[in-house]
Amino acid sequence: MSRTPFRGAVPDGLRYDPEHDMWVRGGEDEVLIGATAFGTFLAGEIIAFTAKPNGAEVELGRGLGTVECAKTVLAVHAPLSFVLLEGNEAVEERPAMLNRDPYHAGWMVRGRPTAWAAESGRLVDAASYRLHIKRIEPEAEFL
Repeated sequence: MSRTPFRGAVPDGLRYDPEHDMWVRGGEDEVLIGATAFGTFLAGEIIAFTAKPNGAEVELGRGLGTVECAKTVLAVHAPLSFVLLEGNEAVEERPAMLNRDPYHAGWMVRGRPTAWAAESGRLVDAASYRLHIKRIEPEAEFL
Protein backbone atom coordinates (compact mmCIF):
# COMPACT_ATOMS: atom_id res chain seq x y z
CA MET A 1 0.00 0.00 0.00
CA SER A 2 1.54 3.31 -1.04
CA ARG A 3 1.58 6.24 1.34
CA THR A 4 0.63 9.78 0.39
CA PRO A 5 3.73 12.04 0.45
CA PHE A 6 4.01 14.89 2.92
CA ARG A 7 2.20 18.05 1.86
CA GLY A 8 2.41 20.81 4.42
CA ALA A 9 3.90 24.02 5.71
CA VAL A 10 7.39 24.90 6.96
CA PRO A 11 6.99 28.58 7.89
CA ASP A 12 9.86 31.02 7.62
CA GLY A 13 10.83 32.86 10.81
CA LEU A 14 11.06 29.77 13.03
CA ARG A 15 14.07 27.66 13.99
CA TYR A 16 13.90 23.92 13.40
CA ASP A 17 15.42 20.83 14.97
CA PRO A 18 15.75 18.34 12.08
CA GLU A 19 16.78 15.53 14.43
CA HIS A 20 13.49 15.60 16.34
CA ASP A 21 11.20 17.43 13.86
CA MET A 22 10.46 20.24 16.30
CA TRP A 23 10.23 24.02 15.88
CA VAL A 24 11.25 26.87 18.19
CA ARG A 25 9.92 30.43 18.23
CA GLY A 26 11.57 33.03 20.44
CA GLY A 27 15.04 33.49 21.85
CA GLU A 28 17.23 33.45 24.91
CA ASP A 29 14.55 34.77 27.32
CA GLU A 30 11.55 32.63 26.34
CA VAL A 31 10.54 30.14 23.66
CA LEU A 32 7.49 28.37 22.33
CA ILE A 33 8.18 24.82 21.15
CA GLY A 34 6.08 22.52 19.02
CA ALA A 35 6.15 19.61 16.62
CA THR A 36 6.54 20.44 12.93
CA ALA A 37 3.87 19.55 10.39
CA PHE A 38 6.32 16.97 9.03
CA GLY A 39 6.79 15.52 12.52
CA THR A 40 3.04 15.16 13.02
CA PHE A 41 2.75 13.68 9.51
CA LEU A 42 5.30 11.01 10.46
CA ALA A 43 3.56 10.32 13.78
CA GLY A 44 0.10 10.05 12.24
CA GLU A 45 -3.09 11.16 13.93
CA ILE A 46 -2.25 12.34 17.44
CA ILE A 47 -4.93 11.40 19.96
CA ALA A 48 -3.29 12.64 23.18
CA PHE A 49 -0.54 15.00 24.36
CA THR A 50 0.80 15.38 27.89
CA ALA A 51 3.50 17.90 28.80
CA LYS A 52 5.86 17.51 31.74
CA PRO A 53 4.79 19.57 34.76
CA ASN A 54 5.44 23.30 35.02
CA GLY A 55 8.87 23.96 36.49
CA ALA A 56 10.41 20.78 35.05
CA GLU A 57 13.98 21.18 33.81
CA VAL A 58 14.24 19.55 30.40
CA GLU A 59 17.60 18.89 28.74
CA LEU A 60 18.28 18.92 25.00
CA GLY A 61 17.06 15.66 23.46
CA ARG A 62 15.17 14.54 26.56
CA GLY A 63 11.39 14.21 26.78
CA LEU A 64 9.32 17.35 27.23
CA GLY A 65 6.14 15.29 27.19
CA THR A 66 4.47 12.45 25.31
CA VAL A 67 2.11 12.07 22.38
CA GLU A 68 -0.16 9.14 21.85
CA CYS A 69 -0.87 8.10 18.28
CA ALA A 70 -3.19 5.40 17.00
CA LYS A 71 -0.68 2.61 17.60
CA THR A 72 2.00 3.93 19.96
CA VAL A 73 3.07 6.41 22.63
CA LEU A 74 6.09 8.54 21.74
CA ALA A 75 8.36 10.78 23.78
CA VAL A 76 8.54 14.32 22.43
CA HIS A 77 12.23 15.28 22.41
CA ALA A 78 13.31 18.77 23.38
CA PRO A 79 15.10 20.78 20.65
CA LEU A 80 17.03 22.63 23.38
CA SER A 81 17.37 22.71 27.16
CA PHE A 82 14.80 24.76 29.07
CA VAL A 83 12.71 25.15 32.20
CA LEU A 84 9.09 24.39 31.35
CA LEU A 85 6.95 27.41 32.18
CA GLU A 86 3.68 26.15 30.73
CA GLY A 87 2.26 23.25 28.78
CA ASN A 88 -0.46 24.06 26.26
CA GLU A 89 -3.57 22.96 28.16
CA ALA A 90 -5.79 23.57 25.13
CA VAL A 91 -3.75 21.03 23.15
CA GLU A 92 -3.87 18.56 26.03
CA GLU A 93 -7.68 18.88 25.94
CA ARG A 94 -7.92 18.89 22.11
CA PRO A 95 -4.81 17.11 20.74
CA ALA A 96 -6.10 17.18 17.14
CA MET A 97 -4.82 20.80 17.09
CA LEU A 98 -1.31 19.33 16.83
CA ASN A 99 -2.19 17.88 13.43
CA ARG A 100 -4.40 20.77 12.25
CA ASP A 101 -2.43 23.83 13.38
CA PRO A 102 1.03 22.80 14.65
CA TYR A 103 2.65 26.24 14.28
CA HIS A 104 0.06 28.39 16.02
CA ALA A 105 -2.67 27.02 18.31
CA GLY A 106 -0.88 23.64 18.41
CA TRP A 107 2.29 24.75 20.21
CA MET A 108 3.26 22.28 22.93
CA VAL A 109 5.24 24.08 25.63
CA ARG A 110 6.50 27.50 26.64
CA GLY A 111 9.87 27.60 28.33
CA ARG A 112 12.88 29.58 29.49
CA PRO A 113 16.05 28.35 27.71
CA THR A 114 18.91 27.36 30.00
CA ALA A 115 21.67 27.00 27.37
CA TRP A 116 20.53 29.19 24.48
CA ALA A 117 24.00 30.42 23.47
CA ALA A 118 25.44 26.90 23.39
CA GLU A 119 22.49 25.09 21.81
CA SER A 120 20.63 27.47 19.48
CA GLY A 121 23.32 27.12 16.78
CA ARG A 122 22.22 23.53 16.11
CA LEU A 123 18.76 24.73 15.03
CA VAL A 124 18.26 25.45 11.32
CA ASP A 125 16.19 27.90 9.29
CA ALA A 126 13.11 26.96 7.25
CA ALA A 127 15.02 26.56 3.96
CA SER A 128 17.46 24.09 5.55
CA TYR A 129 14.61 22.18 7.19
CA ARG A 130 12.79 21.90 3.84
CA LEU A 131 15.97 20.38 2.34
CA HIS A 132 16.08 17.93 5.25
CA ILE A 133 12.49 16.87 4.53
CA LYS A 134 13.21 16.50 0.79
CA ARG A 135 16.12 14.15 1.56
CA ILE A 136 13.73 11.92 3.53
CA GLU A 137 10.68 12.42 1.33
CA PRO A 138 11.64 13.52 -2.21
CA GLU A 139 7.96 13.81 -3.23
CA ALA A 140 7.18 16.29 -0.41
CA GLU A 141 5.27 19.46 -1.33
CA PHE A 142 5.38 22.66 0.71
CA LEU A 143 2.39 24.95 1.09
